[in-house]
Amino acid sequence: MSGRRLIIRPGAIGDFIVAMPAMQAMRRTPSEGYLEVWTSSRNVPLARFADRACSIVSTGLDSLDPPASVIARLREFDSIMSWYGANRAEFRDWARRHELPFQFHQALPPENAATHAVDFYLDQTGNGHLTPGTPRLDCGRMADGNGDIDDAFGVIHPFSGSPGKNWPLDRFVELAKRLESQMPVKWCAGPEETLPWDAVRIGDLYDLAFWLASARVYVGNDSGITHLAAAAGAPVVALFGATNPAVWGPRGERVRIVEGPSMEDIGLDRGAAAMFDLIGSR
Repeated sequence: MSGRRLIIRPGAIGDFIVAMPAMQAMRRTPSEGYLEVWTSSRNVPLARFADRACSIVSTGLDSLDPPASVIARLREFDSIMSWYGANRAEFRDWARRHELPFQFHQALPPENAATHAVDFYLDQTGNGHLTPGTPRLDCGRMADGNGDIDDAFGVIHPFSGSPGKNWPLDRFVELAKRLESQMPVKWCAGPEETLPWDAVRIGDLYDLAFWLASARVYVGNDSGITHLAAAAGAPVVALFGATNPAVWGPRGERVRIVEGPSMEDIGLDRGAAAMFDLIGSR
């Protein structure tokens, strides 16, 4: 398909990343036409596969009654693939009333989903033949195993979007002590996440992905940053308790998922074993 196409993808970091293969499938070569992405502000730097990306808020689309300028902007596109407004009947009616070329998609897989979220989005958009897909970010210096071992460092990100998805902090601390016998450990945190010690804080998600790609190993919870590390090519240990990794686990050749009935049930030794196995496999 050629022409001017728009993708509207709201949601958190992980939501954007697992939908990336479906979005990237719309732009395989520059000759396939113009592609623009509207997403949440923080995710804008990740839409590097598009000709242009901007935040949904900046467009005015999130207004209760989007102004004429938004309608005129949307009419510039030949097709609009949208995960925004799919569950809002009034928004769908607004799009139909103005004869805008929207194609709406369910924003989240159903609770009883039998397929991975990446494949769910690929299938939604008519690219199910590309499954299984793996989100990829071209970060320049990808973690390819050829780096100088003296420059090796490990990354720990002990946060997520929900306390129920967090491994106990004291276990991360003990894990860090074990890893420090082989390499320096750097803690990673977002702008509003607090730790009682220094942490690396990189606001731009693409810059953060570039840094994570250089890590010898990354350990984190079920979080958007864990998906980011995997997409950047870092070796990843992902800890899952509250959610189903068969649907929401990060994908990648060097991803190890450690799962338990709850985060409390995942012992330190299991996390450490996965981490050292991953380091050894590199």
